Amino acid sequence: MQLDLITQIKTKLESCFNYSEVKVSGDGRHFQAVIVSDDFLNKNRIARHKMVYEALGKSMESEIHALSIKTYTVSEWTNIE
Repeated sequence: MQLDLITQIKTKLESCFNYSEVKVSGDGRHFQAVIVSDDFLNKNRIARHKMVYEALGKSMESEIHALSIKTYTVSEWTNIE
């Protein structure tokens, strides 16, 4: 079940963002997501996180107890790597 939910979260995020990379991990209730997308250009951290919460929709109310989010533009991600 944990892997299925991770796959569902990843699929939802990939379908909502023009992405170059989406990574999701977790233990079944607590998850970590790294999303790299130029959709985040000119958005502050709060706006970026709101975009992620909206992408996940009702999953945030039921299946996901906690979500750690890291969002980057492609340029920001390139500088980190």
